[in-house]
Amino acid sequence: MNPAPPPSPLAEARPTDSGERLLLLDTLRGFALCGVFISNTFMWFSGRVFLPRAKIEELFANGTVLDKALLPIISTLVTSRFITIFSFLFGLGFAVQMGRAEARGASITGLYGRRLAAMFVIGLSHLVLIWYGDILTSYALLGGWLLLFRKRDDRTVLWWAAGLIFAWPLAIIVIQKMPQFLAATPEAAAAIAKAQMEKSVALKAELLPTFQTGSWWDIVKASLYFYRQEFLAIMLLNLPVILGRFLVGFYAGRRRLFHDAPQHVAFFRKLFFWSLGLGLLSSSVGVVMQQLFIRKIISPETLPSWMQFVTQPIRTLAEVAVAATYVSGITLLFQKAAWQKVLVLLAPVGRMALSNYLCQSIISVLVFNGYGLQNFGTMRPLTSVLYCLGVFSVQIGVSHLWLSRFRFGPAEWVWRSLTYGKAQPMRKETGPAQPALAP
Repeated sequence: MNPAPPPSPLAEARPTDSGERLLLLDTLRGFALCGVFISNTFMWFSGRVFLPRAKIEELFANGTVLDKALLPIISTLVTSRFITIFSFLFGLGFAVQMGRAEARGASITGLYGRRLAAMFVIGLSHLVLIWYGDILTSYALLGGWLLLFRKRDDRTVLWWAAGLIFAWPLAIIVIQKMPQFLAATPEAAAAIAKAQMEKSVALKAELLPTFQTGSWWDIVKASLYFYRQEFLAIMLLNLPVILGRFLVGFYAGRRRLFHDAPQHVAFFRKLFFWSLGLGLLSSSVGVVMQQLFIRKIISPETLPSWMQFVTQPIRTLAEVAVAATYVSGITLLFQKAAWQKVLVLLAPVGRMALSNYLCQSIISVLVFNGYGLQNFGTMRPLTSVLYCLGVFSVQIGVSHLWLSRFRFGPAEWVWRSLTYGKAQPMRKETGPAQPALAP
């Protein structure tokens, strides 16, 4: 066998051309971003997570029928479902980048490392200056682990994905419950659980007034304090689960399921019906448990540990199944010309996902926090969802207008310029079309 020739200058790393992009993936990414925005706003941006339980119950009880219905609807159809899709698409994107680099005869390691480093810098700035709930830093820290699976066979990738997605949440329960497991008596274990709950409630009660009325600097300090005391532990414990979602996307990208979607219609049809059935079944268990908590028939503090080990895999299955239902359903609809014309409206939002994600944070802290419109912990549930849909609708229009003139979104331009070590051309060429570089 003749040795492979060295990479030509045409193999030099470069940003993805608009003509190389997959409209279906951009559409799915835009769809996922809308759901992530609603999920982030419903409990976190809105400040409901900082309210005492009695206040949250009052907020829903005094609302309209739609307000009351939103809690099970959001829990069943939105929470953790859309971030699952977003993480899946990140892993799929890595497979796409790896395939294109191999086609050019280039190495992905250095470029991908710089890409993740730039993402980490942007994410850290977002976390510190805007909102503590940043996901970009987590993606940047985890993205490098995907390089370890480049040469692993598909079965190994799927086994790791399944273990991280389904088994690791059980490990999280063990880690969180370890002090209680080590307690000498059941009474001592109950006292430890109560103390942990009271500590979290007290922390949020302490910080709530700052988020409601504080200045930008006061809220930055309060956010970092909350991040260190509670949120960081939540994020760290969930990192392996995110990696598992990455691996599912990496597998799908390597198998080119979305590149050649028309050839895999039978697979997506089976996936849709199976995930729909499993999603309905598993989600109904979650709705029942939620109602038992709301009606105070059971409480998180008194829930037996064995029941958590039983319900956690069902909860995970619900998240994965509903996310798969969304992805397969949109993929099937995308094969129909009439539906594709509608769904493709989301594609520019997906192409500018980073810019739109950051804008959602900036707008939301101005709407809810004390240095803005001061709606922290007071906005009705229905109003918060309508707010998200309104902002996202504007982002659809702005994304279309922006990308009609520019090659990238503004944050994407910064990301790419940092990755390649030089400012990337921003405006679209208006002259005669240039011949595309050979792959």
